[in-house]
Amino acid sequence: MGGSNHSRCQGPKFANTPAKGRVNRRNVSFAGMNTSFDDDISAIARIEAVPRILEVICRTTGLGFSAVARVTESHWVACAVRDEIAFGLQPGGELVIGSTICNEIRASGELVVIDNADTDEKFCAHHTPKLYGFKSYISVPIRLEDGQFFGTLCAIDPRPAQLKKTETVEMFRLFADLIAHHLDSQERLISSEKALLSEREASQLREQFIAVLGHDLRNPLGAIRTGADLLIRLPKGEAANDVRDMIQRSVNRMTELIDNVLDFARGRLGGGLAIEHQVVTDLASILNQVIVELETAWPGIPVVRDIRINRPFACSSARIAQMFSNILANAMTHGDPSSPVQVRAVTSPDRFELSVTNSGETIPLAVAESLFQPFVRGTAKPGQQGLGLGLYIAAEIAKAHDGTLEVDSSAGITRFTFQMPVA
Repeated sequence: MGGSNHSRCQGPKFANTPAKGRVNRRNVSFAGMNTSFDDDISAIARIEAVPRILEVICRTTGLGFSAVARVTESHWVACAVRDEIAFGLQPGGELVIGSTICNEIRASGELVVIDNADTDEKFCAHHTPKLYGFKSYISVPIRLEDGQFFGTLCAIDPRPAQLKKTETVEMFRLFADLIAHHLDSQERLISSEKALLSEREASQLREQFIAVLGHDLRNPLGAIRTGADLLIRLPKGEAANDVRDMIQRSVNRMTELIDNVLDFARGRLGGGLAIEHQVVTDLASILNQVIVELETAWPGIPVVRDIRINRPFACSSARIAQMFSNILANAMTHGDPSSPVQVRAVTSPDRFELSVTNSGETIPLAVAESLFQPFVRGTAKPGQQGLGLGLYIAAEIAKAHDGTLEVDSSAGITRFTFQMPVA
């Protein structure tokens, strides 16, 4: 350092000069352990070269403390540390950001090198060297490939050191670039793995969608084609009426399938199901109508109902009816046909609960955990129709009402329960 600088900054001396090889920790502004930066700490820990880099820094410069720090506008967090001077920081340890020079480096993007804080023109009166009791200091920014500032590679010591040398500064820059390169490589690897997983899921979904949709739409479409051919040849009369009714059922079936596909697309690929909340006063009669329709389709399976809805509340009655129809049809399809299905719908001061319970085979846990996923049919029976979207759509309807749809199956009893807030 030049003589003029020395004369300007040679005093005052610290009253409690630290012993050789130790920092003065009396005023160290430790902010404690910070767990909100665990991902950054883990990312640095995965770089096998970092401990060796910190060791080389200490051996080459003679400094007793070196670290890789994550530095943000509000935090300074140690990610990796080599401490030979009992400074006291561990990975996850935090310093008050305003007490550090690294905060200034984050703002300026420029490295800082101090041989001797007592005689340095810029830092002789700076609060940080006095606070932490160090004389020599070097800190180099770690900047990622996209220009984002990650933090610093830094080192300190309570004794002066000759750090303003080209080879020392270039070594720090090289190590900082190496760390940034490893962080970028990790990020690219993680992004690639996520993209690959997403593509696999999308591919699997496409295959399921095409296979199931092609199979289930082909059946009613074939019936319509056959019926149309028969109508051309048949004279008007009872036989023609039967064919016409068959065509109408097939058209209704195709309409239901297409509606389910559209709901799936809205829930999975779009902005969610279309839900229009209105205060409903006749939900009990709507649920009873659904029960009557399904009892007509399954005439041999009775439904025992306990419907006590004693207050109006805001919901989409059409969507609630659709969800209820899907759950009840599922119970009638998979339940024991000799046992009744139990329906319970009740309101409390703050919740509406709707449950459907049937007897039959217990659903294995592995199957139950995936029942609300698209294209899952559970225990499919021969000749069973459907895209496997009913329970998925039911769960999406529950979600759209800020509610939950859960299944519990044990000892031959299966219960689907929907709950939503009504306050």
